[in-house]
Parts: sequence; C-alpha cells; structure tokens
Amino acid sequence: MSLRHHAAAALSAFALIVALPHSASAATGQFRYSYETEEGYEAVGFLNSPRSGQCITLPAVDSDDVPPAHTPRNLTDAPVTVFLDADCEGEVSFTLRPGGGASERLKLRSVFFG
Repeated sequence: MSLRHHAAAALSAFALIVALPHSASAATGQFRYSYETEEGYEAVGFLNSPRSGQCITLPAVDSDDVPPAHTPRNLTDAPVTVFLDADCEGEVSFTLRPGGGASERLKLRSVFFG
C-alpha cells in the first residue's frame, strides 16, 4: 500500500470514530423513593433519567431535620448505589440493580448512578 492509501485509511477511521454516538450521561428511566413530608404526610419522590457519574442528593430529604427517604425503586437501566447521608457520604447503604427495589427498611438521602 502506498502512503496515500494509508493516509486515506487513517482519515476514514478518524471520521468513523468522530461520527459514532457518545455514551449517554444519564440512566434511562425513573428512580422512585418514599419520604415523609415536613407536615408528616407520606409522599413519593422521583428522578427522571438521572445523571450518571455524579452524586445526587434527594431534594426532599437533604437535611438531618427530616427523616431519610425509604423504599427505593430503581426503574432505570443502570445500577444505583444509595447512601444514608447526603452528598454520597458515609457508609454505602446498598446497590440496587436496574429494575430492583428495596423495602422501607432501606434508608437513603443520596444516590449515585454509574
């Protein structure tokens, strides 16, 4: 092969790599959890297509002034690790597989998809 053929092959390979779609930065689906409101009512929170690769503190339970969330349901296509503390700190509570869930005994304040 001549230098021209090598250059054409390299250019074609580069064009193919650039044209391929990049990996998604979000889990597809919904993550649900239950929590108690400040007024004492039971509520359901959810994250739609949550971002992967970064910690997400659940908005309704982000402070120690309210009880942590419970009964998570991972209806996404990615595994999720749930943490008892905000900002994904403290001990890792549990990892839920895609489509998995847990009982009200599992408490959480933050999650990490990835």
